[in-house]
Amino acid sequence: MFSGSVFGDDFQDARDAIDKEDYKTAHQIFLKLAKKGHVEAQFNLALIYDLGKGVPKNHKEAVKWYRLAAEQGLAEAQLNLGVNYGLGRGVPQDYVLAHMWHNLAGSNGNEIAIKMRNILAKEMTPQQLEKAQEMARNWKPKK
Repeated sequence: MFSGSVFGDDFQDARDAIDKEDYKTAHQIFLKLAKKGHVEAQFNLALIYDLGKGVPKNHKEAVKWYRLAAEQGLAEAQLNLGVNYGLGRGVPQDYVLAHMWHNLAGSNGNEIAIKMRNILAKEMTPQQLEKAQEMARNWKPKK
């Protein structure tokens, strides 16, 4: 459910806390790392808020952390951000942004995002689709 790579003892401590279902501890550690720009910590923190594990469920806060990780190019965060835009969960519903984020995640190898993008495309006008594709072409990751 939660992802990440080895990045120091703190990140591993948070992963260990997740394994023990100690989400409050994981939240505290991920928050500290996420504020420092650690992309996997940002993504995992977003999941904690999205699922309400150790904290009240808060889709707006989840979107905030998904966006920070997505802007750094993390495909899983791009997928989840696209899902939130598509559903209007934590943000106003916006198929153009949902498509753009799914397109980017798909370009980063996420096959689920490609399927989601194609489903969304069937619900969009040609103008919306063109705008989403243009936004994806012009997108650059923030580091």
